[in-house]
Order: sequence, then C-alpha cells, then structure tokens
Amino acid sequence: MDMKKYLNRQVAAIQPSAIRKFFDLAATIPDVVSLGIGEPDFATPKQFCDAGYRSMLEGKTGYSPNPGILELRQAISNYLAGLIGVEYDPYNQIVVTVGGSEAIDATFRAIIEPGDEVIIPEPAFVSYAPCVELAGGKVIHLPLTMQEGFKLSPERLEAAITPKTKAVVLNFPCNPTGVVMTQEELNALAAPLIKHEVLAISDEIYAELLYDGRKHASIAAAPGMQDLTVLISGFSKSLAMTGWRIGYVCANPELLNGIYKIHQFSISCASTTGQYVALEGIARGHAEVERMVEEYDKRRQFIIRRFAEIGLPMCEPDGAFYAFPQISGTGLSSGDFCEQLLKQEKVACIHGSAFGDSGEGFIRCSYATSMENIARACDGIDRFVNGLK
Repeated sequence: MDMKKYLNRQVAAIQPSAIRKFFDLAATIPDVVSLGIGEPDFATPKQFCDAGYRSMLEGKTGYSPNPGILELRQAISNYLAGLIGVEYDPYNQIVVTVGGSEAIDATFRAIIEPGDEVIIPEPAFVSYAPCVELAGGKVIHLPLTMQEGFKLSPERLEAAITPKTKAVVLNFPCNPTGVVMTQEELNALAAPLIKHEVLAISDEIYAELLYDGRKHASIAAAPGMQDLTVLISGFSKSLAMTGWRIGYVCANPELLNGIYKIHQFSISCASTTGQYVALEGIARGHAEVERMVEEYDKRRQFIIRRFAEIGLPMCEPDGAFYAFPQISGTGLSSGDFCEQLLKQEKVACIHGSAFGDSGEGFIRCSYATSMENIARACDGIDRFVNGLK
C-alpha cells in the first residue's frame, strides 16, 4: 500500500532540512569538530535554573494562562520599551510561545491566505520558506549579495512587492550572515511597506548578540510601523535557553488575536517552568548576557582574523554568532566544499545553499563553540583550502 497518498500534498512536497541531513552525515564520522550548530555552548545560567526550580517547589507546575504568565509578559513589555522604544500591552499584544519557531509558524498560519506572497530576503534561516508554503503561501525569494552587504534596500524591496504581497520577513542580526541593519536603514524600508500596506515579520532572536558597541534596531520602531510589524523573539540564543523552548510574539491586538488562536488550539501554553526561568533571565540576567557576549566577541575576532589569513572574504559579522565566508574562489560548490572538508579534515560547516540559492558559494560557520574548537576548525579549513591550490 502506498502510504504517501495519505499525506497532505504540501507536506509531502517540503524537503527535509538540508542542515539536518548534513549533520546526520557528520554524525557518522568520529572526532568531528563542528562549526555548524546554531546553539550557545553555554549552559543556562544557574540562577535562571534556580528560579525554575523554586517555581516547581512552590507548586507552579500546571498549565499557565494560554498567552503566558502575566509577570513574564509584563517583563517582556518593559524590556522592549527599553531596548527599542516600542511599547506593547502585556494583556493583548504579547503571547509567549514554544520558542521563536512556534511564533514564526503561528504567524504565517494566522495571516496567509492561499496564494498570498511573502518576500524572503536570502540567504535566510531555513524554516521561513517551508512555514510559508505549509500555510498555503507563495515564497518570493529575494537574493541579496555580499556586494550589498547582504542588506535589503528600499528599492529592492519595492521592486519585489506585487498586489499579492502580504508580508516581508526581516531577520537582523541575521542567520546566517551575522549582518546587522541600523535603525536608519530599517526606517528607510518603512516607506514601501506603508505605501503598499505590507506586513513586516521581524525575527529578532539575536537582538542581544551585538558587538563593538552596536545597539539593536527594529523595524517596529520605524515611524508608522508598529502596527504593521509582527515582532518575534525569545530567550534561546541570548540566555542560552534553547532546550527550554520559550519565545514570544508581539503585534497589533487584532493580528495577535489571530496568532493567539493558532497558539491556543495547537499548543495551549508554553512550559510553565521554562517561563519562570525566562522571567529570571530577562529581569535579572543582564550580567550573564554581557559575559556570554564578551566571550562570543573574542571568538568572532579570532575567526575574522583567521578567515582573512586563509583568504576567504566575507562581510564582517556584527551580530549573532555566525560567519559567512565566500568559498567560490576554490572552484567548489558550497555543498562539495563542506562534504570534502568534513571527510578530509573532520570539520563540519553548513553549505550556504542551505539558506537559499543566493547562499551558494558561501559556508556558514558558527562560533558558538569553544575557542579550542574554532582554532582546530580554522586550521583544518586552512589546510583544506591550501590543498586545493
């Protein structure tokens, strides 16, 4: 019996994550050093975990309110007011989700009608396009180049907008490039969005991971854009809480009500214990965040220097914890480069084409790992590249 006939056609057509496929290959090779995974190598700070433990001892182990515990929503509201100068009402403009991933999926499911177009500037995080397609939308791939600094201009954005455009996805600091846009650059994007009444889906999960004194900027803070922005973020990256799965989505009350319905009927609520861990982190964890960012920056500076020495050009990453060097000069595709590098030097990186066609010719290297691993990986990349000459 052909069991595939029972699958939804859209689900059947979605390709598995190219990142996961590559890591399955890497898992078969012993002693691999990985620059692949986008996850902090720090454990969740003890004081955050202690807050979760206390909540359990106090009997707070049942369902939380569907949109999340009010104290956390209030803390998120206060935090964003200080971070980007935008106020969200904790009662009807914030929902706590199961990581940023649920927020992304629920947002697309809530806003997309069949045939709606969503512009995704690329290279881009691998989940955006499948989530749009699973919601019945059409992805408009908007390739960005290193010559543009992998930044979206208002001219490029307006040229991609059609009468069917429902939203554009923005992700700054960016996975996979590490590129950051300033508030002035984001303000410039507001004009075509407001003119054509297009939503901005702004994934700001790396907002706290910025270097050289940079301040986080948000399209939600651009004049006239708060109601046209769905802001998505969470605690996985900044507070080293990936396994706790706590994120959040902020939006205009009418938009959020639709997102909330998806959340309520498919998830009910995020982990109660995880929410108390996040509450401790957002309220009193600033010093821990600074400590982790300081360590990431040391690794960032090291990897920038080493790739320059190896001769792999890139846009200097100003945020997140990724470098995105160009390897097209080696004559190999990004997939072949990563596969041969893995087999010859036991170094795992992610081929740039996993993040869209415009990522071809690049590789993504995460420096969310120890300096020892980064040094070993860079030495292996150096030997591999020089061996190709």
